[in-house]
Amino acid sequence: MLLNSDTQLNRNSYYEASVTRPDALAPLQETLVADVLVVGAGFAGLSSAIELARRGYSVVVLEADRVGSGASGRNGGQAIVGYASGQEPFEQQLGKATAKLAWDMSLQAIDLIDERIREFDIDCDWVKGYLYVADSPRKARALQDDVATLARDYGFQADLATGADVQRHIRSPLYHASAFDTTSGHLHPLKYVLGLSRAAQALGVKIFERSAMTRLERGASVTGSTAQGSVKARFCVLAGNYTLPEFGPKVAPDISARIMPVGTYIIGTAPLDAALCQQLIPSNAAACDNNFILDYFRFSADHRMLFGGRVSYSTQTPGNLRGVMAQRLAKVFPQLAQVPVEFLWGGFVDISMNRAPDFGRLGQNIYYLQGFSGHGVALTGLAGQLVAQAVAGQAERFDVFARLQHHNFPGGPLLRMPSLVLGTLYHRLRDAL
Repeated sequence: MLLNSDTQLNRNSYYEASVTRPDALAPLQETLVADVLVVGAGFAGLSSAIELARRGYSVVVLEADRVGSGASGRNGGQAIVGYASGQEPFEQQLGKATAKLAWDMSLQAIDLIDERIREFDIDCDWVKGYLYVADSPRKARALQDDVATLARDYGFQADLATGADVQRHIRSPLYHASAFDTTSGHLHPLKYVLGLSRAAQALGVKIFERSAMTRLERGASVTGSTAQGSVKARFCVLAGNYTLPEFGPKVAPDISARIMPVGTYIIGTAPLDAALCQQLIPSNAAACDNNFILDYFRFSADHRMLFGGRVSYSTQTPGNLRGVMAQRLAKVFPQLAQVPVEFLWGGFVDISMNRAPDFGRLGQNIYYLQGFSGHGVALTGLAGQLVAQAVAGQAERFDVFARLQHHNFPGGPLLRMPSLVLGTLYHRLRDAL
């Protein structure tokens, strides 16, 4: 999931250019009392609000900017089964049976997207199909091992191709292996999050934009304060993702050191001929390679190539992004080497140390949802469902994730970013060699 990077990149998002936003919602300018205060009007926050409102709770959502202006409205739009960490943390920490439960919940997260699109009539260009690709013999072997393991241990099937057979999945000279999954898919994330916002408001949820929470008072009840108002509530859900560390010392210092911002960027080409799109990816699936520093891409509903990657671990926007991203695209699809690039946007994805989602409690009445590590399009919906169940006293499924152990990034506030840069350089060299 992407968050804000810089002003210029924010203005050049294909997603923002392809929707008409509703009028801005008013900022909080009063003192309110509610059952639940939700911080963040993205996928996780709005999903939590919808599920809580359905259970009869009164819900107030505070959003620092606009609905979906951060990660949820700016990401690659890929809704993927499983977890960025793979199953290993679940298996090692919680055992095979609980790991299977976690895997099954990731499948339910995809089903939940289907359900919400139908129930709330959200037109968000939802397409089923996902393609995993490998660009070296070593990565091809790793992909084959992953496909075999998921089939054996979790009953999950994917259509594996190697060598020349890869061309039936994707018309690219780059890849040595591919695996096609019919469960995962892709969508227009900003259309989807705006649809969730409409649904939440229809259920009675109060959403306030331009209302950054500056202080959270804990106790038997919680009080979240903004510049011009406050909300007192029995429960609080922190669903601001990477935005939380920006005010962590005031609001959530307990968890801010457990996630790290990683910059990632997307280009959008001019519209292409529909026949060419079908030739390049016959299934119209979203695609992602299995490198540590990965590329991800898909076609939009209006036949643009949306191509993402080119990560930054220093919080600085890389130079010559447009040119570098276009070169990476041409390496995957030489047929698109001369296609104009019309959009370029990006920002930060939040990651945990082990890339597993980080859900849990602070005291008895504050819940947090963070560390989606690039898998947030699907998992945020599940997270909202789980936190609503936990608030209502049914915490068994939420506690599958709350039991996972997470560690702070090393180095403290000053050194943890350089440490991550050095560690990532090692993985970049491994992928290159």
